[in-house]
Amino acid sequence: MQLICAIIRPEKVHVVVKSLEKEGYNAFSSWGITGRGRQKGIQVGPVFYEEMPKKLLYIVVHDQEKDEVIDIILRHARTNAQGCSGDGKIFVQPITETYTISDNI
Repeated sequence: MQLICAIIRPEKVHVVVKSLEKEGYNAFSSWGITGRGRQKGIQVGPVFYEEMPKKLLYIVVHDQEKDEVIDIILRHARTNAQGCSGDGKIFVQPITETYTISDNI
């Protein structure tokens, strides 16, 4: 199993989640976070924002589903066809064990 951690723009969450659901990937967790990447913040008029709001999606999938889920996120999280700075980042980690709390009584 694989843990996919996707940091995306908040305005892209709805379309990404709907696209994942359409393909049968219904389970995920999400958090509102702030952060910055290579752009080191953004200047908007006289105001400089060091951190931008983002959403973090955690999705656990079987190994053979990883590439499809990553492709769905990449296609739907971009702000245009090429993508823009600040669109986000995807991290993948192996999962060695999982437990469903209600199943372990």
